Amino acid sequence: MISVTKLLFDTEYFGDSLRYSKQSRGAKHGTTAQTGPVVVWNSTKTCNLNCVHCYMESDARKYEGELTTAEAKKFIDDLAEFKVPVLLFSGGEPLIRNDFFELAEYTAAKGIRPTLSTNGTLITPEVARRIKEIGIGYVGISLDGLREVNDKFRGKEGAFEAAMQGIQNCVAVGQRVGLRFTINRHNFEQLDNIFDFIEAEKIDRVCFYHLVYSGRGQSMIADDISPEESRQAMDTIIRRAKDFEQRGLKKEILTVDNHCDGVYLYLQALKEDSERAEKIKNIIGLNGGNRSGIAFGAVDPYGYVHPDQFTQHITFSNVRTRKFGDIWTDTSNPILAGFKDRQPLLKGRCSKCQYLSFCNGNFRTRAEAVTGDLWESDPACYLTDEELGIC
Repeated sequence: MISVTKLLFDTEYFGDSLRYSKQSRGAKHGTTAQTGPVVVWNSTKTCNLNCVHCYMESDARKYEGELTTAEAKKFIDDLAEFKVPVLLFSGGEPLIRNDFFELAEYTAAKGIRPTLSTNGTLITPEVARRIKEIGIGYVGISLDGLREVNDKFRGKEGAFEAAMQGIQNCVAVGQRVGLRFTINRHNFEQLDNIFDFIEAEKIDRVCFYHLVYSGRGQSMIADDISPEESRQAMDTIIRRAKDFEQRGLKKEILTVDNHCDGVYLYLQALKEDSERAEKIKNIIGLNGGNRSGIAFGAVDPYGYVHPDQFTQHITFSNVRTRKFGDIWTDTSNPILAGFKDRQPLLKGRCSKCQYLSFCNGNFRTRAEAVTGDLWESDPACYLTDEELGIC
């Protein structure tokens, strides 16, 4: 996750303390040596929508064998013991779980920051009030375009209007809320419209996700944008972020799942402001790039532990039988050990890149989806060989 606003303007939001800390460098099992990772819990596979790029391949039916309320609380206890700073409730659609509010409240009581990733369609005014009262730190609502474009991706007519109502209900009660937007060939030309939308709707935050070829997203490799289009998308994000800052509109703007974005911000800053470029370089150096399997992990609805939510075909163990912290620190598993120290394993352009310490090989799932090799180069790196210093 790259904080565009942090890199460009030195603004500070909650997540920046986890991403850009001097204590992060060298940490193998968490955001720092003293804390565990941020954990995504896909708390259910059931969803009221049917998104074409869903990495969970969720749909509107009940799945047997998901963690019970009691098992979930034991899992949360183990996360607290391991000093996990944030638990992100995701799905499927997490609000479908009847015990969501009970578990989110339990998480907060254990000293872990609960956050929520949702399609937003179930956030009524009452749900928004309960979310706010419990102390959920942030609600991320997925939109992949405006109106017809979003509804096509979500597999349901009216999904955009329902999500927009959910956003407005959060804003009305003062709940911090943001958009999650997955960039692809069918919507990247709407980026300017999305910035207009978050300004008009008084939305606090926007995360622009790069497409990951996982779950149903594996069928969308041809729908990803080209390297040149990726650069155009970043140019739009940078331009609009600067416009917001100049007009005093405080919005947190991030990109997700492609750490060459940080290097691109550095290279663009070099053309205009060498002092700012040096600051960007120092900040992304603190982060160290993709940290799946290190500072970021995932647990699926059945309790299996994965390096991140997009890499669910790789499983380490199950929280029903072992504590999360014991699983996460067990480097006898060669794949988990590889994620924690991957640079010697990387191949192709990644292995030769002069910015490897800022990117850490980017996203392994994309590399495996395209090449069949977990340690090959990430095909979504849009920087040129010349920029990477490998020509």
